[in-house]
Order: sequence, then structure tokens, then C-alpha cells
Amino acid sequence: MKRKVAEPHNVAAAEVPTELQGKLTCRSAYVMDAKTGNVLYDLSADQPGQPASTIKVLTGLIAIESFTGNEMVPTSAYAANMPASKIYLRKGASYQASDLINAVLLASANDASVALAEKLAGSEQAFARLMTKKAEALGAQNTICKSANGLTRPGQQTTARDLATLFNRAMRNPEFAERMATAKVHTSDGKVLRSHNKALWTVDGAVGGKTGYTAAAGKTYVGKFQRDGQAIVVALLGSASMWNDIATLVEHGFTKQEMIASASRRDGDAAGGVQVSQVSRQNPGEDHVDYAILTLSEQKKKIKM
Repeated sequence: MKRKVAEPHNVAAAEVPTELQGKLTCRSAYVMDAKTGNVLYDLSADQPGQPASTIKVLTGLIAIESFTGNEMVPTSAYAANMPASKIYLRKGASYQASDLINAVLLASANDASVALAEKLAGSEQAFARLMTKKAEALGAQNTICKSANGLTRPGQQTTARDLATLFNRAMRNPEFAERMATAKVHTSDGKVLRSHNKALWTVDGAVGGKTGYTAAAGKTYVGKFQRDGQAIVVALLGSASMWNDIATLVEHGFTKQEMIASASRRDGDAAGGVQVSQVSRQNPGEDHVDYAILTLSEQKKKIKM
């Protein structure tokens, strides 16, 4: 599949709903209906940027799909020397894969990300290529991975639209969703891992999300929220006030979702039947696609590197 080339958007020229004007600090954002794919908000959603630690969504998902139990994962000097965020893995020591996956998805551990990458693909570079292919398979056409942990690399990029798309697909994996919904967990050796996603306890309806930050990326985020049987996914890049932006986008998303539902009900009543709302839709019918869990070997067969 030919990769689309995302062209930078003029953020200042983006159409911002009146109720959001002056309230957002992010460079780009995307809010989608998790069930239908309807676009609820788009602010330069195809503008590429560094993902920071949000890209660990792919690292964690691939690891969940690839490990069958509590395999032991060795730590190289390269992995142990990763900068923070980290859980301070010891060079030469081995750790349970499940603990390292939690360290990646909850504690955003750079060292655990690289240890998993080296175990699964032999090197971080090889694993990053697998991440890029996985992102494309999930519908993220403008994501290029150069690291397992999102630390800034030349040529590495994603978009707000891509982040929302791949996270929405990833959350269909029950194990991934369960880990993402966890605020605190103990490792097999008694260490406490706490989620960096404080939306879990500060934003109504939060069911999982991943934060990120580097100087090049700014603050980044992707997460899923559920209320009253409805679900949305929010993604943003380049934020200065991330938690405020998240709260604003979540409220806007659910408000827009209710407006669409109300309009659809009115149209249905007027026509004596149910009408489909004329709203922009990404990946139509994708909410009916069963989530396929592939082993690493199966992924490599289906996704030629």
C-alpha cells in the first residue's frame, strides 16, 4: 500500500468551532466516534509531528500480541542506558514480559520499550520497522516509527488522525484495553507501576490513554472515553496545556455526538423512519471488523518488511 504524504496545515487558518476558540493550546487534534468513525473535531489532524511516548501504544500492542505467557526478557546495556522515563532495568538482568508491557503502557518506560523491542525483533531499528507496518495495518497511513519508545528521531512522525485511528483499533484487543484502564499495578517483584494517564481519575468516562512529551513533540496524548453508551477517541499533538486541552476536547466530542444523534432522531421522526446523519466518516463499517490477534511470526508473514 502506497503511503500517503501528509502536507503541513496552516494551524492559524484551521476552522475552529466558536465554542473552542481560544481554549486550545495544541498544534493539532482529532476527535472521532469510536463506534462509527464519525469525525467530531479536526484541527490540522493530518499535520505530521513527533509522537513522543504515544507511539508506545504500538510497542505495547505488538508485545501483547507476540508473547504467549510470562517469557523472560533480557536487558542489554543499550536498553538499560535509555533516558527517563524509565524503571531502571539492570544490564544483564531478565524480567517478565508482562511486567515490561505494563511498564511501557502505564509508566511509559523507555528502557522497557527497548528491551521488548530487542527481544522480539533483534534490534530497536528492526522493531521500529515492524511498528510502522503495524500502524499501517491498523489504518494509520502517515505514521513512521524510528524508535520503540518515541524518543525524538529524524524522520519519525505521526498525526492526530493516525493516533486516534490506531488507538481505537488497539482498544479492541481486550488485554490491551484492560491494561490501559489500570491506574496502578504491582510487578512480579513487588515494584509499583502507576499510570501517567491521570485522565483515568480526573476526566469522566476515561477508559484508557497514553501520554507523551519531548521538547520536539511538545505534549502529546491519545485516549478513549465512554459515557452513556457512547464512546469517543481524542488525540492531540504539540500541546502546551495538555490536560486542559483533553478536558475541552472530550466535552466537545460528547456534545457534538449528542447533537448528531438528536438530529438523526429528528430526521427519522420527520421521515417516519431512521435516517443516517450526513457526517464525515472515516473507515466506514470498521466498527464491525473483528479484532484479529496475530503472533509475531504471523505478523511478519502478513506484513512484509
